[in-house]
Amino acid sequence: MDVDRYRRRLGDDGPTAPSLETLIRLQRAHLRRVPFENLDIPLGRPIVLAPDALFAKIVGHRRGGFCYELNGLFAGLLEALGFAPALLAARVYGDGQPGPEFDHMLLLLDLDGPWIADVGFGDSFVEPLPLGPGVRRQDFADYRLRATAEGWVLDQRQHGADWEPQYVFTLSPHPLAAFEPMCEYQQTSPRSGFTRKSVCSRLTRRGRVTIANGRLIMTVDGERDERPVDGPEELRALLREHFGLELDDDAPVERLLRPGVPPPA
Repeated sequence: MDVDRYRRRLGDDGPTAPSLETLIRLQRAHLRRVPFENLDIPLGRPIVLAPDALFAKIVGHRRGGFCYELNGLFAGLLEALGFAPALLAARVYGDGQPGPEFDHMLLLLDLDGPWIADVGFGDSFVEPLPLGPGVRRQDFADYRLRATAEGWVLDQRQHGADWEPQYVFTLSPHPLAAFEPMCEYQQTSPRSGFTRKSVCSRLTRRGRVTIANGRLIMTVDGERDERPVDGPEELRALLREHFGLELDDDAPVERLLRPGVPPPA
């Protein structure tokens, strides 16, 4: 892995010693510079969980990705810097119930105790969390971890609302290849949420910017503003302006405005 090139992608030039301070800085930089996005799925382009392919897409082509891509590549960067990340599998909550195994990937690191890191869940914790009890305020939300019979549950509480579970995970490590079947499911099954929506989102200094299902959503200091995107050309311009993302000239961008339509065979 070309560590210097990856760090330039993140806009990072700080110390690289494998410390908690380095991990915090890198996670925040990743969330601000590399979007959580699934645009290849509605565009009908396969996602390949191979380190070289992930590096070429995220660093070389300055794209984003979803959890398996973002955390899979981030783990490689951390390992190259002297960390020892483990890939953990999580089940994402929906309608109050956790989803299937390997629904999500996150990272576990030992830094004078266990910590979790995650650059691939979208709107979630922005700095690594210690694995243990306690409520931690980060930007505009609170987070806590609970030990349960099913595993560790990550909860989020926004703007004084009730606690909501985001995902549940166990501490069993897995190789990247173990996530390939679920990655294939997420990008091909009509039951997957990723085949029924398009999303591109990243952290900003004061909130988030998101383009989802043909709508631009700006969240600043906890206040949300939303409007429709006015066609494929404006969508290209917004992706360029807010995410530095350039799609190929022949990409069927109109598909991102009407997610859920099966891609051409």
